[in-house]
Amino acid sequence: MSNLFENYHKMPDGTIKQVNPFTGTEVWTVPGRSNKPIANEIPKTSKKVSRNGKEDFCDFCEKYYLNTPPEKARVIKKKNKFETIKTVRAENLFDTVAEFRCIPNLFEIISYDYWVKNYHHSMPKECVDHKNDYLSTSEGIEHIVSVLNFKLKLLGKSEKYISGLSLDEKLKMADSFFGGGHELIVARRHYIDGAEYDVQLCSSGELTPEEHFHYFMFTIETMKNMYAVNRYVRSVAVFQNWLASAGASFDHLHKQLVAIDEWGVALEREIQLVRHNKNIYNEKAANFASYHNLVFAENDHAIAFAEIGHRYPTLAIYSKSEHALPQNHTPEEIRGISDIVHACHAAMGSHIPCNEEWYCTPIDATENIPWHILIKWRTNNPAGFEGGTKIYVNPMSPEDLRDVIVPRLFELKNKGKIEEFPIAFECPCKPNSLKYVKGNPKN
Repeated sequence: MSNLFENYHKMPDGTIKQVNPFTGTEVWTVPGRSNKPIANEIPKTSKKVSRNGKEDFCDFCEKYYLNTPPEKARVIKKKNKFETIKTVRAENLFDTVAEFRCIPNLFEIISYDYWVKNYHHSMPKECVDHKNDYLSTSEGIEHIVSVLNFKLKLLGKSEKYISGLSLDEKLKMADSFFGGGHELIVARRHYIDGAEYDVQLCSSGELTPEEHFHYFMFTIETMKNMYAVNRYVRSVAVFQNWLASAGASFDHLHKQLVAIDEWGVALEREIQLVRHNKNIYNEKAANFASYHNLVFAENDHAIAFAEIGHRYPTLAIYSKSEHALPQNHTPEEIRGISDIVHACHAAMGSHIPCNEEWYCTPIDATENIPWHILIKWRTNNPAGFEGGTKIYVNPMSPEDLRDVIVPRLFELKNKGKIEEFPIAFECPCKPNSLKYVKGNPKN
């Protein structure tokens, strides 16, 4: 039994010392430094929102479809059903309203040239066909050139340099728009419906559970496609930065997917842990949280708890599926995870900056890691003490975080704002509920 408690120690004065079992990060919660409860009131400094037809508050808004690179796909709502349309031409961008759009990132973290020059990668036929079709009309060419000119200007290139490039040279640069490996999944709304103030942004929690499910499904389909079009991709990083202090370029809801040719040090470490103990995610995550009463939500397909050993207050949502890869989950399993993630965002509201990070087994791994999602509240800033000691002070303990989130979940559940599922003491919390140990990532 002692092994269950070695990473989490409460001292007589109230200090809680934690070590994350997967990363080794050491975190202390010190009495008297705790955060305030969740507050979603409209600040007095807020400004009125002025609406004139289609939203036009940033380049991700509906009015500015042409300000972003060519779409690879979009999800539309037709007769109350969600439908995916692929490779929409420039002249057809405004024929439908996109609930979610898949677009290339204008400034890739890992560029298209990285894959070409390091791996001699070339675009597969479906990407080449998309590019040729898009450029088959004058509207498509005009859109591509306009976006490229804007990008080059932001890169500091002179007007003389930009105007000196031939059309062929610019269209060659556009390969990154059709064959690159950094995608954005952009939601429709900038503000919530009926918003009066500029702080009433449309976060993940402001979507309906059904919208959020299709947001997840579209993201997973995009991930699956990224593996399909580039055989050198070994993993895909999926994350969502909400608000500027969490790293967002725009305060407009979107996820990012980045193709990578390695696992990364953190994932390598976790794979080694799984090789040593296949059941570690049950023992050190779900079971541990249950024994410490940190579980705050659960349904047939997922379990959520306040996770220990993070620099920031962190909500963890783990899939119970035997499948390790998101794209191998059934729609019902994805819906179960989506519903709890959505509820977490709804409970925290749209005013807390956060990072939503996805973790799962790399496609070329033989060991299984359960698909899990961490929502990290960027409400504190590591400073000098942390830098020198590598001991991080998190002002909100896992117990405090649980106590803040649970009342909000019950409130939202009673109002019908989130899906129905057990909360806190209602959760079954059965030992070894994560079934990834039985699965195979290639199934």
